[in-house]
Amino acid sequence: MPFAEVNGQRLYYEDTGGSGPPVVFSHGLFMDHEMFAPQVEALRSKHRCITWDERGHAGTASDTLAPFSYYDSADDLAALLRHLGVSRAVLAGMSQGGFLSLRCALSHPELVRALILIDTQAGVEDPERLKGHMQLANAWATGGLSDEIANIVAGIILGENWAGAEAWKAKWRKIKPVNLLGCMNTLATRDDVTDKLDRIRVPALVIHGDADAAIELPLAKTLAAGLANAELVIAPGAGHAANLTHPDAVNPAITRFLDALPA
Repeated sequence: MPFAEVNGQRLYYEDTGGSGPPVVFSHGLFMDHEMFAPQVEALRSKHRCITWDERGHAGTASDTLAPFSYYDSADDLAALLRHLGVSRAVLAGMSQGGFLSLRCALSHPELVRALILIDTQAGVEDPERLKGHMQLANAWATGGLSDEIANIVAGIILGENWAGAEAWKAKWRKIKPVNLLGCMNTLATRDDVTDKLDRIRVPALVIHGDADAAIELPLAKTLAAGLANAELVIAPGAGHAANLTHPDAVNPAITRFLDALPA
C-alpha cells in the first residue's frame, strides 16, 4: 500500500502515474479517496490522477488525532505533491476537500495550476446547522452508528435513496470516535476565507448540485463570484457528493475545463 511519510503524517494515496497533467483529488468529510473513482476512470487516459486520504480518514487514520486545521491539511497536500515530484497540479476538492484546496491555493500558490471545487464554500457553517451536526456526531461517537444516524448522514452526503449508500455506511461504521470528533472539530472551527478569494488568480471550476442540502447553492454562487477567474456549473438533481452520485453531469464539465486550460 502506498504511503507518504510527510509533514509529520503517514498519508495513504493512490497515483495512476503517467506523463499527463496531474490532477489531485481531495475528498469530503467521512469520505475517502474512493469517492473519486468515477473521475479517475474518466480522466486517467489523459491525466495523472492522484487521490489520497486526509487526516483522520480511511487509510491515513490512526488511533490518535492531534487537533489540526485545514491549513494543516493544505500543508499535507503540498507535501504529498512534492513527495511525488509534482511541481504544479490541478486541485480538485469536494466539500472538506474544497476547504483545504482553497487554503492550499492561498498558502502554496506555486503548486496550483487550477482549481475544481465541488459542493464546497469559502465561509463557515451556519451556527444552528452546526449545532445539529455536532449533536449527531456526539451521538454517533458515544453509541455507535445506528441505522437512524447512518440514514441521516447518507441523506446529507449522498442524497436520498442513492444505490451505493450501503457501501459507504459500512465504511462509516469503522470510523473511530477520536477521528470522528477530531474531524468534526476541524470543520466547526475553520475560518472564513471569503475575503481572501480574490488572491486566487488561477482558473477555477465551481460545480454544485442544485439539491445539495449540506451546502446550499447560493454559497457556491458566492464562492464563484469571489474568485478572480471562476465558472459555475450546476449539476441538476445532485446532492452534496455530486461527483460520486451524478458523474454523468459532473465529468463532462471537468473534462471540458481541463481541456481548455493553458499548457
